[in-house]
Amino acid sequence: MQKAEIITGGTHTDDRGTLTFFNDFDMKRVRRFYQIDHPDTTIIRAWQAHQIEQKWFYVTRGSFKVILVQPDNWSNPSPDLSYEEFTLQSDQKQVLHIPGGLANGFQALEPNSRLLVFSNFSMKEAGTDDFRFDKNLWYKWSQ
Repeated sequence: MQKAEIITGGTHTDDRGTLTFFNDFDMKRVRRFYQIDHPDTTIIRAWQAHQIEQKWFYVTRGSFKVILVQPDNWSNPSPDLSYEEFTLQSDQKQVLHIPGGLANGFQALEPNSRLLVFSNFSMKEAGTDDFRFDKNLWYKWSQ
């Protein structure tokens, strides 16, 4: 399986407030970013997959469960593939790097959670590397 990577950030606090930083997040490859808000915990966004496009997930509010799967066949993947699970929380200061070759699905664990998604592809490029699968294919989501 392609390996996702956690990039850990940090904070610095003084009399002017708190600064959150991700000095090890090299953003040279990022072409765009967008924000996803989940008003409740029943929403499941799965499965989005990319053979080449990379994503970076950063939770700015609340928390999310993120599941990653490496499809064995992009037209008709096996239903019994193994998955990797991450819990991202806004107070943990972590960016999850998802390399190309993986499908991702996610669910908010708290109401009103917010996720920033960074991508190395433009919208036009992303449209040629976009695969969707049924949300119940590889993981039993709790609702």
